[in-house]
Amino acid sequence: MKRALFSVYKKDGIEIFANYLARRGYEIVSSGGTYKYLKDKGVEVTEISTITGFPEVLGGRVKTLHPAVHAGILACTDNPSHIADLEKHKIEPIEFVVVSLYPFEETAADPKSTPADIIEQIDIGGVTLIRAAAKNCRFVNIVVENTDFEMIMEEIDAHGSTSEETRLALTAKAFGHTAYYDGLISNWYLQRAGKTLFPKEGSVPVKMLDEMRYGENPHQAAALYVSGVEKNISIPNAMVHGGKKLSYNNIMDADAAVDILREFQGGDPFCVIIKHTNPCGASVAGSVKEAYERALAADPDSAFGGIIGLNTTLDSATAAMINERFYEIVIATGYAPEALEILKKKQNLRIIEIQGNDWSKKGMSYRRIEGGMLVQGWDHPGMGTEKFETVTANEPKGLMDDLKFAWIICKHVKSNAIVYARGGQVIGAGAGQTKRVDSARIAAMKAKEAGFSLEGSVMASDAFFPFRDTVDSAAKDGVKAIIQPGGSMRDRESIDAANDHGIAMVFTGVRHFRH
Repeated sequence: MKRALFSVYKKDGIEIFANYLARRGYEIVSSGGTYKYLKDKGVEVTEISTITGFPEVLGGRVKTLHPAVHAGILACTDNPSHIADLEKHKIEPIEFVVVSLYPFEETAADPKSTPADIIEQIDIGGVTLIRAAAKNCRFVNIVVENTDFEMIMEEIDAHGSTSEETRLALTAKAFGHTAYYDGLISNWYLQRAGKTLFPKEGSVPVKMLDEMRYGENPHQAAALYVSGVEKNISIPNAMVHGGKKLSYNNIMDADAAVDILREFQGGDPFCVIIKHTNPCGASVAGSVKEAYERALAADPDSAFGGIIGLNTTLDSATAAMINERFYEIVIATGYAPEALEILKKKQNLRIIEIQGNDWSKKGMSYRRIEGGMLVQGWDHPGMGTEKFETVTANEPKGLMDDLKFAWIICKHVKSNAIVYARGGQVIGAGAGQTKRVDSARIAAMKAKEAGFSLEGSVMASDAFFPFRDTVDSAAKDGVKAIIQPGGSMRDRESIDAANDHGIAMVFTGVRHFRH
């Protein structure tokens, strides 16, 4: 006798596959709700208790955990001793195991769920069935996705059975599925225990959302994976209203834009323009239109082909201005209907609406390196850990708002980072140089090319000044105040330089490297 075991939470289409196998001579065995569902759908099905001789107990917690089930799954049918054991105990081998697990992920993500609700959705028997069937994939087909039914039926129709390659692929998917499931459970318990940092062992539960045309470059394969439990504001959770499919680089840049928008959520209209994950222009203003115009003014050349990020709803007038130039993506918290119509006139422009109210960053930051992975906490939004201390004779009178604005933007510029700002507007930014003074010179050059004078502006540096040269350079350009972390052995040199030039200097005590 050939047997197929069904034990599923997600029941869509299982009756089609069960009937198909039944027509090909398989006895369909099932339990609990799956048994009732198949029976109601007219499938001839045997209840699991008939096979085990033992009823479901503990409110359904124990159904399939029985030697009559697992011996049927784990038996190698080319092993004489296994066959002898099956015959001795009157156990039939099981060739198909179809399982979908209890909805732990969905239950844990529901704010109404209690810990007891969530724990009850930790599947035991289902995971055990999957692992047993996957281990014995030479003889058993393990199916954990209902979408695989059609492929399996086509292969059986064509060849009489599934191939070894198919069973290996199904097995790899099965173990990936249980690893993801167990990772979700482990992380949930770590959070409950208050030990979310750096467990000795574990996994990062992710699942593929989309396979991409290519990665950073056309010769690199790429895919987008998402964390199913992170329902906060993010690009994977956003709504795309139109435009071409997002590329790897698009997503990197868009994520950088959302990261800066987190800093300005709930405040005055703010616009940032991102190029290669760096802000090349940013501004707060009294209106969306003004914020966009001021952000663009900082570096209109670099803005070409960049990404617009807005912390508010985009209106039609600003949309019309945006359409006058070439951008890859526009991101906003909302769109006026007329604004959407205008933007959609450019067929390739990606239009993204970020949705939700949870702007927090979840979990940990992961960076893959050859042979391992670096894990760290996020550099969270806000200025909760900074201690603003004036260390010069001059106070930054009337300049503190600009210093804080420049400090936030500088946090999102690649190290070594320098940002000049005035009146809530970036007027020059220098990113990623090996010498900090070179970043300052580049930022000053960009400001002058855009028609800005640095007279009366402020400077932000993401890390301390190792020498006084950056302060001397700023003084020549007319900078009136500098904000930096401090912490260098040569801090005194920088402070003395600021005092020599009559510049106010503020230490934050916090560094914001961005490599």
